[in-house]
Amino acid sequence: MTVTVRSRFRGPTTSGNGGYVAGVLTARLGDGPVTVTLRTPPPLDTPLAVRSSGDDALELIDGDTLVAVAAASADELVTVAPVPVAEVAEISARYPGFSTHPFPECFVCGPARSPGDGLRLFPGRVGDGRTACLWSVAEDVAGVPEFVWAALDCPGGWSAPIEGRPMVLGRITALVSDLPAAGESCLVMGSFAGTEGRKTWTDSTLYGSDGRVLGRARATWIAIA
Repeated sequence: MTVTVRSRFRGPTTSGNGGYVAGVLTARLGDGPVTVTLRTPPPLDTPLAVRSSGDDALELIDGDTLVAVAAASADELVTVAPVPVAEVAEISARYPGFSTHPFPECFVCGPARSPGDGLRLFPGRVGDGRTACLWSVAEDVAGVPEFVWAALDCPGGWSAPIEGRPMVLGRITALVSDLPAAGESCLVMGSFAGTEGRKTWTDSTLYGSDGRVLGRARATWIAIA
């Protein structure tokens, strides 16, 4: 079995968005929380082999290079408390990525992406370690788990100062509990959990328009500069 990460789904200019790639891989593992560890930047427009590596585990391979490993997880995931939806527009307007963004073409949070092409999630900082933004779910990404994984990626990362210290996703554990419908306006919350050396930990939660939890995640970010 192979999968190909199309260039549309890039994070950095030359590699796949980590949350999206994790979601593509975990779609083959069934229900329950899954941890995906990214070993190297996922290449774009390249057939990648998916192979089993034991019970409830998969590997993503580019030739002889291990790209990512996915395995079932027993980790407890935090639910990031929501802000009132009426406040989100003002919070999102303060998105640091509008002025300084290490990856402006990112499928999830890149301001250089046009509507209908990227998800255009612009997480502004609340001021208490959280971020908030809205996701207007387009028809072509509705009801698909990997786009929930993608939406849980960047809003957590922006709870840390990515604009001054570029970071990439190293590991993400997520649980998708429901899927958004086309046209739904979803609230995405991120939260800073801690940092040590080059590593930063964040949490994120995706809420449906009716307040139901669609997904939760804990991510480990690796500083690259």
